[in-house]
This record gives sequence, C-alpha cells and structure tokens, in this order.
Amino acid sequence: MVDPSFRSGTVAVVGRPNVGKSTLVNALVGARVSIVSPKAQTTRHRLLGIASFSSGQLLLVDTPGIHRAEKRALNRYMNRTARGALAGVDAALLVVEAGRWMDEDGLALAALAEAKVPVVLVINKIDRLKDKSALLPFIAEHAQSAVFHAVHPLSALKRKGLDALVTDVLALLPEAPPAYAEDEITDRSQRFLAAELLREQLLLRLGEEVPYSAAVAIDRFEEEGALFRIAATIWVEREGQKAIVIGKGGEAIREIGRAARENMERLFDRKVFLETWCRVREGWADDIAALRQFGYE
Repeated sequence: MVDPSFRSGTVAVVGRPNVGKSTLVNALVGARVSIVSPKAQTTRHRLLGIASFSSGQLLLVDTPGIHRAEKRALNRYMNRTARGALAGVDAALLVVEAGRWMDEDGLALAALAEAKVPVVLVINKIDRLKDKSALLPFIAEHAQSAVFHAVHPLSALKRKGLDALVTDVLALLPEAPPAYAEDEITDRSQRFLAAELLREQLLLRLGEEVPYSAAVAIDRFEEEGALFRIAATIWVEREGQKAIVIGKGGEAIREIGRAARENMERLFDRKVFLETWCRVREGWADDIAALRQFGYE
C-alpha cells in the first residue's frame, strides 16, 4: 500500500548547455539513462528519468541546453524541445555551474518565468571550483532572490548534496501515487537508448566538429534469447567526416562500436551483438525530413 503522504510529479531539468543536467538526472535515477560528455549540446532529445524514493517519485525531464545559436534546424529543434518540456510540469530545476552565471543562464531562467512553476536553483560542479571562498557569495546572491524556492549547491558527479535536494523538490509535488513501477528508470525504449549510447562514443572519441554533424539511426533491434542483435548507422554530412568516423583501416569505428556495445551490455544486462556502419547524408541537420527520420520530432 502506498503511503497517503507519498508525493509524485514531473520536474523539468533546465539550464544552458554543459552544466551537468544529464549527470544530475543519472545521479538521481541511479542509472545512466542520459548520455554524458564534456561537449556542449550532448543532449538533443527530451528524456524522462524516473527516480523512486520511499517518500515519493520524481519524473525528471532531461532537456537539451537552452542556447542562443539557432543557425540550423537541429538547434531550433533542441530549443523548442527544451522550452516545450516546461508545459505541465509541477516544478523545475535550474542547473547552473558553480561560480559562473552566464547570459544563457538568464535565458533559461526567463523560460522558467514564462512557465510559472516553482524553481529550485541547483549550483552544480562545486567539486571543480578552485576558489571555494567564491562559492558562499555566489550562493548568497541567488538565495536572496524571490525567484527560487530553494538553492542547493552540490556535485552531481560526486553524488554530494542530493538528499537535501530530493527532500525540497518532493515537497513541491502533489500527493499522488507513483506513476511508474519502482524498477522503471525511463520512458524511452531500449532502441532509443542504444542509439544514444553509440552517439555518446562519437562525442567522447572524436574531435569538435564531427559529433555535431552526426546522427545515429538504429536499423535493426532484435532479441534472440539472451542476446540483443543491433544494427546501427552513423549518419554524417560530408565524406571527410565519414573518413574520420571510420578511421585508418576501420580502427575508429571498431573502437566506437566496442565501447558502445560494452555500455549497452551494462545497461541492458545482457550480451549485445552490434554492427555499425557510417554513411553520408549532406546537410541532414538542416533537412526537416532527415530530422524526422532520425527521431527529431
């Protein structure tokens, strides 16, 4: 029987690119449902992470980073996705980097003001702040703002400060039974997660340009007993990018596939056979039909 004081609701996780939104969602969920890399704009899709606790359930909506540059259709899609995720939520977390408040943080805050939901400010990456004395005035400056229900300095990567955050956020949610079973961690399919884990390796292993010009499509996802058999295509925009993804003698794409497969096996808890190809579709990031084909709806 569910405790009548149990609280459950939807919480948008918002902020500029590369402040650690996905790392925070993964830390609260207790599993890697969102991919993570040091590169900005790693998250392209809306993703629900389900964090279950004895006193409540947080339905965490991980969003792309809100950013000013909208030069391409893909960038416009990501900004629409981030802003659209605010509709109908019960609360929001504005994630910023400790000691750094930038113009795009203000852009994210403005989007939250329009949504008119209670906002908790999460000051992330406190473990990376070299001058710890700068943290207190940074916290004090924002704690005085009537905009924020609460301010929480923490390190999502080190999992420090999460308990107090969960307590404050649950208090903002309505009394309601859990929306998902305790062992569910996301609303996304294994097919989607497989594509994201492969794209994560492109972000981690290749240079600045190529990952932003790459998309991953799952061509086949079949279950054979205790094995997942997956075929995937990495789409890029130019032949030169394809050469980089494949690497000399196919070495780069083999290593990308190997690392992605190992992460899939850990997440899915079963053996995975992964086949990976790389193909060119010029200008796909500005092609609405291509965006839809690759899952950017």
